[in-house]
Amino acid sequence: MSIVGILYTLLQIYSFILLARVLLSWFPNIDRSNQIVQFLYDVTEPVLKPIRDMLPQNGMMDFSPLIAFLIITVLTRLLTSISIGM
Repeated sequence: MSIVGILYTLLQIYSFILLARVLLSWFPNIDRSNQIVQFLYDVTEPVLKPIRDMLPQNGMMDFSPLIAFLIITVLTRLLTSISIGM
């Protein structure tokens, strides 16, 4: 497997982790001390916090996961085009 393939796979795995974090946000009473929940927050927060800090405050909606998904999509398409060009 090439480096491009590995990066593509890692981005896909990260997008699933991010999706799990988004789905967990729908359950406000979730136990944050759960190891799986803590893992999801620990892995995604370093990416979401800088995005959240750059976005204007808009009340209760957090659009940082949407921006992260868009960035992942752009990166995966870029990696796909690089791998086709090789």
